[in-house]
Amino acid sequence: MAHPDPMPSAVAARRHAAGMYYAVLLSAEERPLALVERWPRGTWRLYLFDDRSWRMQMIDLKPHGTGMLLAHRSIRWQFSGEREHSSGTWDVQETTTVSADGQVEVRSESGGPRGASAEPPHAGTSGPFPAPVEDFLCPVPEFGDWQVFVPLLAQQGHEPATTVVLNDVSVDEGSGPLRATEIEQLFSPGECDSLEGPAVVEPVDAGLLRITSGRLVISDPGWIDEDPRAVAVPPGEFPVTLSLVRTARQTGVAAARVTFLDVPPREWEMVLRPDEDLGLLREGQFYGVGVDTGTAAFLDATGTVPEDRLDEDVFMALDSESVFSVELPGTESEPNVIAFRAGRGDGDYPVWIGRTDDGQVGCVVVDFLLRSADGGE
Repeated sequence: MAHPDPMPSAVAARRHAAGMYYAVLLSAEERPLALVERWPRGTWRLYLFDDRSWRMQMIDLKPHGTGMLLAHRSIRWQFSGEREHSSGTWDVQETTTVSADGQVEVRSESGGPRGASAEPPHAGTSGPFPAPVEDFLCPVPEFGDWQVFVPLLAQQGHEPATTVVLNDVSVDEGSGPLRATEIEQLFSPGECDSLEGPAVVEPVDAGLLRITSGRLVISDPGWIDEDPRAVAVPPGEFPVTLSLVRTARQTGVAAARVTFLDVPPREWEMVLRPDEDLGLLREGQFYGVGVDTGTAAFLDATGTVPEDRLDEDVFMALDSESVFSVELPGTESEPNVIAFRAGRGDGDYPVWIGRTDDGQVGCVVVDFLLRSADGGE
């Protein structure tokens, strides 16, 4: 009943519209009745609770040819006591499956889940036998239309009232997605605080990046996917700068920047793919570039990194403690690639566009979250 990080209904509604996961708890008088999970591809799962607040049944629903949802699988459990319930050691598990045309099959097992009992489980099956498929259908809910699931609560002995009133519990919306705060300070030389204590920021030149297609890609050079994180920029050659953070123990790349216009940005925006929605993000969350090789890179959208050059020319070269970036040159007419260490290594990192007063792309920055301008994470 007390989830440590509940989701605001506005965020859940946007996830619903996007076909993404979320869950809804239906309760009455501080007692859980059902947990409704929305899954992709129009499928749903319900967990039903009894009067002891024990989770006793699971129902899987999928789209049916009638336009409704079919409860195609239901699993009930019986437990001998509270200790068995908390450990998931059931005495009996009954699984009912229903086909799209109403053929029902029931399988009953006793003896607990595999490995939970020294005794071998016993199983029996009945069916298939025909049944009206309408008995297993329910409407597809719009967001907030949870009363469509109320009739299913009767399967755990709950008796719905004549009138069902649903009240949405208020949840703090939080401060929203991660915001770019004083990104310019990541490249200001001098003393700073870092996650490892006192540090010194040192901006270093990483070379000129050649853009020919008008699209800058930010990616792990070992995993350039078909839909990379990209930004529309002018063609040409542009300086790349790394922000090194030196502590008493080590030196890391805190951020990397490509500068297109030598003008201070007026505002910052997160680099998004077309299918990404800031409204789905919660406090401090972000969409970012994924790193699996400890390395990130700037490159033209038409640029490639030959697999046979990755180990020797990128990964082995960056393995040296004194080397933080490498360039894979192209010809005079072809784009190059500038790769660099990615902060603390593998993970996801936000990418920001710095726009000028007239909305042009002044720079693009990937922040590896080693520090912030105020010393925070």
